[in-house]
Amino acid sequence: MDLKKFTDKLEQLNFSDMHLRDFFLTWEHTPEELEAVFTVADALRELRENNVSSKIFDTGLAISNFRDNSTRTRFSFASACNMLGLTVQDLDEGKSQIAHGETVRETANMISFMADVIGIRDDMYIGKGNAYMREVAESVQEGYDAGILEQRPTLVNLQCDIDHPTQSMADMLHIIHEFGGIENLKGKKVAMTWAYSPSYGKPLSVPQGIVGLFTRMGMDVVLAHPEGYEIMSDVEEVALKNAEEAGGKFTKTNSMEEAFKDADIVYPKSWAPFKAMEKRTVLYGEGDQAGIDALEQELLEQNAKHKDWECTEELMKLTKDGKALYMHCLPADITGVSCEEGEVAESVFDRYRDPLYKEASYKPYIIAAMIFLARVKDPVATLNKLVEQDTKRFQE
Repeated sequence: MDLKKFTDKLEQLNFSDMHLRDFFLTWEHTPEELEAVFTVADALRELRENNVSSKIFDTGLAISNFRDNSTRTRFSFASACNMLGLTVQDLDEGKSQIAHGETVRETANMISFMADVIGIRDDMYIGKGNAYMREVAESVQEGYDAGILEQRPTLVNLQCDIDHPTQSMADMLHIIHEFGGIENLKGKKVAMTWAYSPSYGKPLSVPQGIVGLFTRMGMDVVLAHPEGYEIMSDVEEVALKNAEEAGGKFTKTNSMEEAFKDADIVYPKSWAPFKAMEKRTVLYGEGDQAGIDALEQELLEQNAKHKDWECTEELMKLTKDGKALYMHCLPADITGVSCEEGEVAESVFDRYRDPLYKEASYKPYIIAAMIFLARVKDPVATLNKLVEQDTKRFQE
């Protein structure tokens, strides 16, 4: 085991402001802070692969609050917290007093008496998810300042209406390993494209997270979608600013073929139009079920006009040497497998299945690294101590 290459890297980076700080959006962090997350994630993986325990907590809770369905992120959060020594407790809002009108401030404090981390997924409604997370964060800060809480738990965004930072960071760490280092990413072309799905209402936070993060690396990021499937204009402005600062590019096109041409990386993924998601949020707020049903039908019909937006073998041949890295946050809508017509051809998905699973495997380490950097004042010293202790994770 060689952890020194990671601790040496950390000593070159300035990330001290991450201590006791929440993780909401990737673009709220400096490039060096993001690189620190990648470095600690790799260090934690190195420990686990060498059967060395990475527990930095002896006791403590990690509160898991998923307001939308999840498989990968839910288990990644549980795995990350367990790896650091925390016990995960799910907050089931249907079984709590929230159903009886308990306020966000009260709930946040009641669940946080012995909590070190709160992970929240709230991605369904535009203008709601990220705002809710920040309200929880403000509530626990008030509880800590008032002496109610002995410690202020760190909040980790497990997907909101704006960003999916644990996903995009895991995706980026996968790319860093695939291309041999972060220094090799500048100028690489990334096609973040819409793709057809027979379902509606998929969040915008994945494409927004990708364009918001990948432009930080000086990459040539192309956002492709049919007319009417725009993402948040605020996030597009972030991507443009990032590209300018990092020496990369951010462009848009209504052609999947144009986006795929000479691409090093392709990320075909369905999402709902921003304006439609805004409308759905209003309808839910009004309790207008008939309006919601009508909107769903309208969006399904709109999607059906773009069935040709599929990642096929023909499109993959347009990429750099016909060998672009295919990526997806999973689960993908696979034509002829999970649906009749979908985002990606079966042959393409099957060819990239192992890399896709590898991509997903980075997420527990990314989440653990976010928690580690927020809770540990001297990460280098703590990593060195874990190596010195050499506590076996299991007895071989």
